[in-house]
Amino acid sequence: MTTFDFAPLFRTAIGFDRLARLMDTVASAPEAPSYPPYNIEKTGEDTYRLTMAVAGFRSEDLDLVVKDNTLVIAGKVNTNGQNGEVLYRGIAGRAFERRFVLADHIVVDGADLQNGLLHVGLKRVVPEALKPRRIAIGSGSPTAIANDPREAVKAA
Repeated sequence: MTTFDFAPLFRTAIGFDRLARLMDTVASAPEAPSYPPYNIEKTGEDTYRLTMAVAGFRSEDLDLVVKDNTLVIAGKVNTNGQNGEVLYRGIAGRAFERRFVLADHIVVDGADLQNGLLHVGLKRVVPEALKPRRIAIGSGSPTAIANDPREAVKAA
């Protein structure tokens, strides 16, 4: 496995400590589980959809939680209501927990369970203060310069 040293990058970057932790986590993470399978799609400029195959799960069996920029999807099958004996189990109905790290300003827009597929809508909501804004450039009028405190010092 190839390892990368990001220390030179973070020596001159300020405020990217979360990115550094994320890189360390990814490098040291064990092999990710493959159950249940999922897709991540970009559906628009600022919208995404996570689709997870959860055959055999009802909406009551699934739990979605967002905490500290991490989306956790957990499933636990309730086997109390099953009648009869299962001779062959080809549909995996085991408990699972999947974690997805969300970028800043990504929020969960909603979730829907259809035909054994869990669809989770995600969108980027950039706060108004972080959006680009146009700054008006004024013309240097003589009254604005006369009101400048530096000019008053020169006159005295």
